[in-house]
Amino acid sequence: MSLVAHYLPLLLVFLVAAAICATFWLGGALVGRKNPTAEKLMPYECGNDTEGGRGIRLHVKFYLTAILFVVFDVEAVFIYPWAVLFKGLGWVGFASMSAFIVALLVALIYVWKKGALEWET
Repeated sequence: MSLVAHYLPLLLVFLVAAAICATFWLGGALVGRKNPTAEKLMPYECGNDTEGGRGIRLHVKFYLTAILFVVFDVEAVFIYPWAVLFKGLGWVGFASMSAFIVALLVALIYVWKKGALEWET
């Protein structure tokens, strides 16, 4: 089988998904009612009017928490396929995943010692 024959079904799924997304987006943009009022155009935050703090920069702790979440979430994405193929990978697969986990543990210990996991200010 050629390479194109292997990836053609995947390409078709992406094209169908893109067509559905474009249809819904264009349908909402073209057919949907548009009635912008002053109240609808106001900034909205959890059901309350926003008060002050619009020009204040967020504390770096928010960004650090988001980055840590992404790092440790990506860890899970890499570990699941490795666990499924564990027997077929042999010692090379075991050693490479062990090095990956050790690197993540070093990163976790580092951020723990820096106090990045503390919720108090």
